[in-house]
Amino acid sequence: MRDIPEEMVARIESEAATLCHAWLLSRGDGERVGFTDHDRDLQIEGVLCRAASGWTAGARDGAVGGEAGSVVVGGALDEDGLVEADIVAGVWDGARCEAWRVDWRRPDLKVRLWRGTVSKIRREGEAFVADLEGPLAALDRVVGRTYRRQCDAVLGDVRCGVDREAFPGVSCDKAWATCTAVFGNGANFRGFPDIPGDDFLTAYPAEGGRHDGGSRR
Repeated sequence: MRDIPEEMVARIESEAATLCHAWLLSRGDGERVGFTDHDRDLQIEGVLCRAASGWTAGARDGAVGGEAGSVVVGGALDEDGLVEADIVAGVWDGARCEAWRVDWRRPDLKVRLWRGTVSKIRREGEAFVADLEGPLAALDRVVGRTYRRQCDAVLGDVRCGVDREAFPGVSCDKAWATCTAVFGNGANFRGFPDIPGDDFLTAYPAEGGRHDGGSRR
């Protein structure tokens, strides 16, 4: 529950023309920058929020808050805000982002709308685009491995171990048969080819064959 000052509630309900938005980005190393859609700079939470930032309306309209999803926002690149070198280096990835509703005549009169995390920030032309995630986004992430028949490695990566240059133009369909017959890489197969499928439900005893409880390989 938000603790909103009564004065701020009255301004919000009346849709006062003195209200604007501000966004604060905070890195893990303590570096902080701020932006606002007001026509002049504002001091919010001890951070100078720059008016010439070009932050888009999507930053305030996106329902991040407690949502598990994400929202995309953007703004301008400049020396006093976000610079290309930092974006390329990924120094702002994982930064905390807060959106505030502020009375620009009294910047101390404000309410935080939502907070999120920058999952990725990248350059597009002369601007930047940031993907923001809500605090519950972590619940959507898959932790660990999924048991399935197909391999979950990428052809040629460390877990796979195949030399891509030795198989020019050859792709992998992630199947056990392909891994062994085409690449001879069964030892590094990262799937579970013998895991029962839907057909297991219709299986029935059969005569012949080997039934000693040993490996099917």
